[in-house]
Amino acid sequence: MTEPRTTADIDLIQRLLPHRYPFLLVDKVVDIDGIQSAKGIKCVTMNEPHFQGHFPGNPIMPGVTIIEAMAQTTAVMVGTSLNLEDKNMQIYFMAIDNCKFRRMVRPGDVLEMNVELVRGKPGGKVWKFKGKASVDGELAAEADFTAMMDMPKAAA
Repeated sequence: MTEPRTTADIDLIQRLLPHRYPFLLVDKVVDIDGIQSAKGIKCVTMNEPHFQGHFPGNPIMPGVTIIEAMAQTTAVMVGTSLNLEDKNMQIYFMAIDNCKFRRMVRPGDVLEMNVELVRGKPGGKVWKFKGKASVDGELAAEADFTAMMDMPKAAA
């Protein structure tokens, strides 16, 4: 039996997620503990298209993209743990609750998304997660979110 993966590089992430530039918002995932928790890393750069308009002369990463980065981290965590690479897994938001923004995220920041499972199980469609995003240990955003996992038939 092979050891469970505890990290996902960009190549594995792209085998798990359907997202591509400009909407692939996680560069790597580390500290994967099965479907329980993981840490996503996003290196924020000025080259990202949202900075042209949000805001000219004062680039700030939109809060919705921070929440999306947390969601993508959970998708990688679940997909890696359930061996769903190359299986065309689709995940859709159902709810975002208790969302708070605490700090601006700017080009040059390294955004860390710590996510954990609240409710969900292999084969289940509806999963709930809790996420916190931080820069240099300072909380930038947090949210609880529910997602529908449209798993491939063979994986369920």
